[in-house]
Amino acid sequence: MSADLPPLVVPRWLVSGEPGWTTSADVVVVGSGIAGLTTALRLRQRVDRVLLVTKTVLSEGSTQWAQGGIAAALDPADSPQEHLHDTLVAGCGICDVPAVAALVHEGPARVRELVALGAEFDLDEEGELRLTREGGHHRDRIAHAGGDATGKEISRALIAALHAVQDDPGIEVIEHALVVDLLQDADARVCGVTLHVIGEGQIDGVGAALARAVVLATGGLGQVYSATTNPSVATGDGLAAALRAGAVLADVEFVQFHPTVLWLGEGSSGQQPLISEAVRGEGAFLVDRDGVRFMQGRHPLADLAPRDVVSRAIVDRMHETGEHHVFLDARHLGREFLEQRFPSIVARCRELGFDPAVDLLPVAPAQHYASGGVRTDLVGRASLDGLYACGEVSCTGVHGANRLASNSLLEGLVFAHRIADDISARLAAGELPAVDPAPAPAGTALLDGSARLRVQATMTAGAGAVRSAASLAEAADTLVELADAATSGEPGPDSWETTNLLHVGQVLTLAASLREETRGGHVRSDHPELVDPGWRGHTLLVRGADGTVTTSFEPVPEQDLS
Repeated sequence: MSADLPPLVVPRWLVSGEPGWTTSADVVVVGSGIAGLTTALRLRQRVDRVLLVTKTVLSEGSTQWAQGGIAAALDPADSPQEHLHDTLVAGCGICDVPAVAALVHEGPARVRELVALGAEFDLDEEGELRLTREGGHHRDRIAHAGGDATGKEISRALIAALHAVQDDPGIEVIEHALVVDLLQDADARVCGVTLHVIGEGQIDGVGAALARAVVLATGGLGQVYSATTNPSVATGDGLAAALRAGAVLADVEFVQFHPTVLWLGEGSSGQQPLISEAVRGEGAFLVDRDGVRFMQGRHPLADLAPRDVVSRAIVDRMHETGEHHVFLDARHLGREFLEQRFPSIVARCRELGFDPAVDLLPVAPAQHYASGGVRTDLVGRASLDGLYACGEVSCTGVHGANRLASNSLLEGLVFAHRIADDISARLAAGELPAVDPAPAPAGTALLDGSARLRVQATMTAGAGAVRSAASLAEAADTLVELADAATSGEPGPDSWETTNLLHVGQVLTLAASLREETRGGHVRSDHPELVDPGWRGHTLLVRGADGTVTTSFEPVPEQDLS
């Protein structure tokens, strides 16, 4: 594989001071979404000491933003095999089938365990889980809570369980903690993290959290773009730290752009209001400025086609009409139904001056989910010994080129269990002994926080919803220019996050340049042919000892998607 881009060199360390304090645990879990919380809870049942590190507070992990629900074959009329098929189709031929099989077969039990833990999902008149449908699913298999507040309810239940054991000295939570880099011993085994507790001590002060294993559950990279549905903390910290440490990354070019994000006008940036796919699942549909339902005939599932199909159709229609958005029509669903089924969405729209019961809602695609990440095996192990990854920061192979709606929460649940079980077994077998980190040399680069908007604008224009060789080359040149200037940043959260976005943007741009086809969330205007068989596989990237990022290609066996 080769791209017409200069070699990419990424530094090993961010600039930070020597750790001013040290703590230790059997396992450090970084992140408090569904992946991190589930991993920490299950580990605590089996190991003596767990440290859970979260960037804000426990209740503000990315999981709380999940509106649609959690997918699992819970209906007797449904089956894991059907769920597997829908996932493979959405993934456009490059899902790892064993990983998807684990997801769909173990998923129902994991969801029922959430119910036993106290998560209160919406029920039907018979007291059974009320299941709905979203894009790409051929069955009603989406469980939700509070209408459109599933993630928030799951987080609440998990956090309540976590608080129940917090008085036990065997579990510790550090909030407002930004992980800066991974620590490694002389053999490159991951043995901890450096982190900065925001608001405490010096602005550039860091500590060291040592452990026999580190689990990254740091969520996504949405803030690398100007507009995203991700919260402000989603700056790709875990992915960037793993990259710098030498972990293999996979499929980072596959970035899902959610088709229906409320359009707030030109220049609007940061986290944007998501209009859940579940709204279309209940019967809303897309129209252009002339009221034409342009998804009809575009795909057999029309408005409920997989997200990449819908996003691409919206982009095409915007180009045809010269508009910056299309419209979502939910008016026919009625005020009473909308307020009951989607209370959070309706309230947010009204705050912003739109009423779904009477108004067409202007919508356009915005970055939503990263299907790639730190490459892991079926038990969540990364390529570096001692390192695990779970949730959106990972690439388990479940999502392929495009995540099937509501599979993300399920992936976090299923693989968190697998990771906790594997770490527990390895600790018991003495396979993860405590080791000392090797001395870390001084960091060599740090981008000033003032450059963040330029990174975001560059990625949006060059590696956004639609890409080309020319746009990617221009983006790469700008990012190199920024990297070359990354010497003036003062150590601190803003500069660390901005540098993480730079590093994530560079590897994403490189991977997108390599893949000369259109597949799933990766749309190339100069290679519009959908799914070139020659590209049926994973794009792998790894930083070598000299800092140079090398790439390789891992073919995936052909799948029957009929």
